[in-house]
Amino acid sequence: MKHGKKYQEAAKLVDRTTMYDTAEAISLVKKTARAKFDETVEVHIRTGCDGRHAEQQIRGAVVLPNGTGKTVRVLVFAKGDKVNEAEAAGADHVGGEELIPKIQNEGWLDFDVVVATPDMMGVVGRLGKVLGPKGLMPNPKAGTVTMDVAKAIADIKAGKIEYRLDKANIIHVPVGKTSFEEAKLQENFEALMEAIVKAKPSALKGQYLRSITLATTMGPGVKVNVAKY
Repeated sequence: MKHGKKYQEAAKLVDRTTMYDTAEAISLVKKTARAKFDETVEVHIRTGCDGRHAEQQIRGAVVLPNGTGKTVRVLVFAKGDKVNEAEAAGADHVGGEELIPKIQNEGWLDFDVVVATPDMMGVVGRLGKVLGPKGLMPNPKAGTVTMDVAKAIADIKAGKIEYRLDKANIIHVPVGKTSFEEAKLQENFEALMEAIVKAKPSALKGQYLRSITLATTMGPGVKVNVAKY
């Protein structure tokens, strides 16, 4: 893959053979941001898990202390009193059965996270083929299937992110924007790592965290020293 001039200039700042400590890596990642927009800072964690085995799956959520820097649009599937509760808590869209054709047939997807009360999962399940591949399906482990919709919305709006293994057993998550102060990015990164370390499957034999790489949306990867974690 051929990279542009800006990327190549940024890549010169990074020594690919070095494992940087967290503070250095974050400082370097901020320096490599060359795009005209406020890039997202992403973490890519390669694990020793085998996600094909259920007992080695990793999935959960963590609230980043300083948020993600992104405005998140929340859709809530609810009925009865929970509709008012969701609206009062700041949900961007609230509904039930009537949203199915809108999403299925009209391709309406003006939301980033879907929350549902347990009694609505029968309805939401019908959208599995649409929401599933986009990673939008509500899940109890991620706290998006809950009766406490107000707390779920507050956490999401405050910067809650979901983490899970992809097919290559890597976790990809945002930890903020390049406009964030280094200290805030580091706080977010440490909160994420604490959650990931706690999520280590007990069935796993061998090394859990193989590599950690920080990168901006358009920038080169910076390797973080895994030893600390």
